[in-house]
Amino acid sequence: MIRVVAAEWRKLRRPTLFLGTLGAALFFTGLTTTFLYLMIDSQQGNGDRGRRIGREVLNLAGGSVYGFASVGGLLGIIALCVFAAQTAQEYTYGTLRNLLVRQPGRVRLLAGKLIAMKIFALLLVLIAAIVSVSISLVLSKKAKVTTDLWFTSAGFHAIGQTLLNVTISVIYFGIVGMVLGLLLRSPITAISIGVLWMLIIENLIGAVKPVTLKWMPGNQLQTIAQGGSADVSYSHALTLGTLYVLVGAVVAVVLFSRRDVAN
Repeated sequence: MIRVVAAEWRKLRRPTLFLGTLGAALFFTGLTTTFLYLMIDSQQGNGDRGRRIGREVLNLAGGSVYGFASVGGLLGIIALCVFAAQTAQEYTYGTLRNLLVRQPGRVRLLAGKLIAMKIFALLLVLIAAIVSVSISLVLSKKAKVTTDLWFTSAGFHAIGQTLLNVTISVIYFGIVGMVLGLLLRSPITAISIGVLWMLIIENLIGAVKPVTLKWMPGNQLQTIAQGGSADVSYSHALTLGTLYVLVGAVVAVVLFSRRDVAN
């Protein structure tokens, strides 16, 4: 298992992949957090879908990680793309056969790859959290936001809770990407379908019939990162999101164990 993790990590730490992914994550994190403070008085809103996040919210103990929680869904999409690509490209390049020669246990191979990609996702989340909190601290004075409660015991609890929620959300997004990669066995197809569904189709369906968002997988995973929303409770999102991920993972593992490895 350790050798499988090390082999997968060797691919994940390539500068083109690691730095490129980290750059995208930090770009969206910085952009979202910056807009949250610089547009705090804007009539057009400074939050998701034009919502206004006022000083009374940012002054609270969890104000330091509000921007980080808001970008959790985008970090999840990035993880979905990475997990899907790293899984499906083994079929595209025909390297899966070689891997199975060295490690015949298919489930063990899959578990090792998942562990390595989880470590990758965790590093991504940690760095994004540090950058988001730092930007929030720098811009708080200009936005006239009080930071007295940010680094109290309640504030550190809020930071830890948000970090946990975003980590769960990002890993769940990643597992969805891995499942798509195993089912479709094509990086482009897996990424396209995953991103199309999460960012476009769910929002279109939700715009026509808002009640459906309570049951959409992508919305559940984004709600987990935010710690709950006005429309979907955290417990509902966590339960349903976990169910979606588990069912998808079981189906993918069974197919991976029984199907021919050729693309």
